[in-house]
Amino acid sequence: MLKMEYVLDGNNQILGSTTSGFPNGDIVARDRSGRILGHSNNAFENTRDGEGRLISRNSADVGLLFRR
Repeated sequence: MLKMEYVLDGNNQILGSTTSGFPNGDIVARDRSGRILGHSNNAFENTRDGEGRLISRNSADVGLLFRR
Protein backbone atom coordinates (compact mmCIF):
# COMPACT_ATOMS: atom_id res chain seq x y z
CA MET A 1 0.00 0.00 0.00
CA LEU A 2 1.32 3.45 -0.89
CA LYS A 3 1.76 6.01 1.86
CA MET A 4 1.85 9.76 1.19
CA GLU A 5 3.31 12.22 3.71
CA TYR A 6 3.57 16.00 3.48
CA VAL A 7 6.90 17.78 3.97
CA LEU A 8 6.66 21.04 5.93
CA ASP A 9 9.15 23.85 6.48
CA GLY A 10 9.79 25.55 9.83
CA ASN A 11 6.72 27.78 9.38
CA ASN A 12 4.38 24.81 8.74
CA GLN A 13 4.14 25.66 5.03
CA ILE A 14 3.87 22.68 2.68
CA LEU A 15 7.02 22.21 0.60
CA GLY A 16 5.80 19.04 -1.08
CA SER A 17 5.08 15.40 -0.41
CA THR A 18 6.71 11.99 -0.40
CA THR A 19 5.14 8.73 -1.52
CA SER A 20 6.54 5.46 -0.21
CA GLY A 21 5.52 1.82 -0.26
CA PHE A 22 6.59 0.89 -3.78
CA PRO A 23 7.63 -2.77 -4.24
CA ASN A 24 11.18 -1.80 -5.29
CA GLY A 25 11.75 0.38 -2.20
CA ASP A 26 11.57 3.74 -3.99
CA ILE A 27 10.35 6.91 -2.31
CA VAL A 28 9.11 9.59 -4.74
CA ALA A 29 9.31 13.29 -3.84
CA ARG A 30 6.93 15.84 -5.37
CA ASP A 31 6.74 19.61 -5.01
CA ARG A 32 3.54 21.32 -3.86
CA SER A 33 2.32 21.49 -7.49
CA GLY A 34 2.66 17.73 -7.88
CA ARG A 35 5.72 17.73 -10.16
CA ILE A 36 8.23 14.97 -9.45
CA LEU A 37 11.41 16.33 -7.84
CA GLY A 38 13.16 12.96 -7.76
CA HIS A 39 13.33 9.68 -5.92
CA SER A 40 15.44 7.69 -3.52
CA ASN A 41 16.01 3.96 -3.51
CA ASN A 42 16.68 2.06 -0.31
CA ALA A 43 18.06 -1.01 -2.11
CA PHE A 44 20.81 0.98 -3.88
CA GLU A 45 21.01 3.66 -1.15
CA ASN A 46 21.01 6.59 -3.55
CA THR A 47 18.97 9.69 -4.34
CA ARG A 48 18.32 11.01 -7.86
CA ASP A 49 16.66 14.19 -9.07
CA GLY A 50 13.76 14.34 -11.53
CA GLU A 51 16.11 14.10 -14.52
CA GLY A 52 17.90 11.04 -13.17
CA ARG A 53 21.09 12.78 -12.04
CA LEU A 54 22.73 11.34 -8.95
CA ILE A 55 22.31 13.62 -5.93
CA SER A 56 23.64 11.37 -3.16
CA ARG A 57 25.33 7.98 -2.84
CA ASN A 58 25.08 5.79 0.26
CA SER A 59 22.19 7.91 1.52
CA ALA A 60 18.58 7.40 0.45
CA ASP A 61 17.39 10.79 1.74
CA VAL A 62 14.57 12.49 -0.21
CA GLY A 63 14.96 15.53 2.04
CA LEU A 64 17.90 16.53 -0.14
CA LEU A 65 15.48 17.17 -3.02
CA PHE A 66 13.46 19.86 -1.24
CA ARG A 67 14.89 23.36 -1.46
CA ARG A 68 13.64 26.42 0.29
